[in-house]
Amino acid sequence: MKNSGADFPAKRITVNLAPADLPKEGPSYDLPIAVGILLASGQLNGDVTKSLFMGELSLDGRVRHTNGVLSHALLARERHMQQLYVPTEDAEEATCIAGVDIFPVDNLKNIYLHLSNQVAIKPLSYTPIDVDNMSITFDHDMQDIKGQEKAKRALEIAVAGAHNMLLKGPPGSGKTLLARTAASILPLPTFSEILEMTKLYSVSGMLEQGLKKERPFRSPHHTASHVGLIGGGAYPRPGDVSLAHRGILFLDEFPEFPRPVLEALRQPLEDGFVSIARAQGRVTFPAKCLLIAAQNPCPCGYLGDNLHECT
Repeated sequence: MKNSGADFPAKRITVNLAPADLPKEGPSYDLPIAVGILLASGQLNGDVTKSLFMGELSLDGRVRHTNGVLSHALLARERHMQQLYVPTEDAEEATCIAGVDIFPVDNLKNIYLHLSNQVAIKPLSYTPIDVDNMSITFDHDMQDIKGQEKAKRALEIAVAGAHNMLLKGPPGSGKTLLARTAASILPLPTFSEILEMTKLYSVSGMLEQGLKKERPFRSPHHTASHVGLIGGGAYPRPGDVSLAHRGILFLDEFPEFPRPVLEALRQPLEDGFVSIARAQGRVTFPAKCLLIAAQNPCPCGYLGDNLHECT
């Protein structure tokens, strides 16, 4: 606040983060706390009853990248807020939400000047997603695979009916490549599905610039832990089964995964969501994904192979 040209009150300050029984976590409270101190100390006079602020502050007053911008935009619309102030580099993520003015903020001083009616921040325009004319390119496309007609036909049927699939064959037979091309024959996501996928990747800190418009393909290593696959932690985060929501979860070397980890996948795959209970509370993440697994026919991989002897 001092580096932004404001005075920090030289007295005890109490910040009330109600409700008290809900643990608070993350840096998104920095900006609203700073604005609240400016308002409470009389240095700033402005109507913020219809405004929502979020963002991490650096020591020089800049507003840094913060996770979960899309979720905050949806919350602002749900609570009938009219303005949402977010970090500039994350603002594009929220422009697809109608009914809320998105204000990109570079630093704390910009907000001070804006709320005091000195230098206005120009809100970003609403940018709807044209789902019908979206085009997505794939690194692995099924049309580029020559041969393997039976396997491709089976994969098409599995994807069309949302059936989980197990690929079994010797090393080098194309199991992994086939699985990676499955995303290229999935239908383009709808607007609601894009919002669901973007929210998950945004709160996980894995979202690149803008929205996530391509269906996810998650391929965790067989040494992945229970928490990494299902989700969890002291402050629960989505696991790979949730990050694959509306897309594909690929488990290569399927028998190498620990049995407890595979058993934990049963409920999310059947119900389409995963509930994680921790001391801080219970969190439910969506987990509607298509499971594709691959394995060798035996530990050495060459059972039934005409060129290699099975050991």
